[in-house]
Amino acid sequence: QVQLVESGGGLVQAGGSLRLTCAASGRAFSSYTGGWFRQAPGKEREFVASILGSGAVTRYADSVKGRFTISRDNAKNTLYLRMNSLKPEDTAVYYCAAAYITGSYRYWGQGTQVTVSS
Repeated sequence: QVQLVESGGGLVQAGGSLRLTCAASGRAFSSYTGGWFRQAPGKEREFVASILGSGAVTRYADSVKGRFTISRDNAKNTLYLRMNSLKPEDTAVYYCAAAYITGSYRYWGQGTQVTVSS
């Protein structure tokens, strides 16, 4: 079992940067794939980025490639999302998630709001 708590959201101007943090509790966090998702008002939740337990493999949505970086520190049971060159269309509630089986995100955080002004 894994419990996740996001932090680091806020208001930022377009072109700015923000780092989201996801603190995990529970055993064997390094065994879980970590992921970030977002949901804008009136839209479906969408995939943003993922990282394997070891950190060896990462994947990004096309919309954030080159701007966002997912990372993790298993010693601290923490998942990160560094967001650079933010755009107004990045505005959404961001959620971290964990999957023990690849592609099956069973555990979710409560979400943190990111608002990017033009």
